Amino acid sequence: MTHNLFDDLPSNLPEELIDVLVDSPNLRIERIVSTGHSSADGFWYDQSEHEWVIVLRGEAKLMIEGESELHHLRAGDHVLIPAHQKHRVEWTTPDEPTVWLAVFFGE
Repeated sequence: MTHNLFDDLPSNLPEELIDVLVDSPNLRIERIVSTGHSSADGFWYDQSEHEWVIVLRGEAKLMIEGESELHHLRAGDHVLIPAHQKHRVEWTTPDEPTVWLAVFFGE
């Protein structure tokens, strides 16, 4: 069955939408849709898996702990976040969905 990552994009989301596309013991792939969402004040992701993430549509600003500059991600930009590297989403485009593809994998 064929699916499209841009199908069923809601225009108004109270929270980020996370769809798990693949889930196995060593790999998880998620489609994340954000519309003006960001991490809660003081919250940092600290995951036990590595995360490779790409912005497919929209824009986002990502903060990596210990770095002074935000990563401004636009469509096509991607970043590898090592396991236990604290990070947070500072901003996503408020007027259109930001569509991410996130790949989580072990060491």
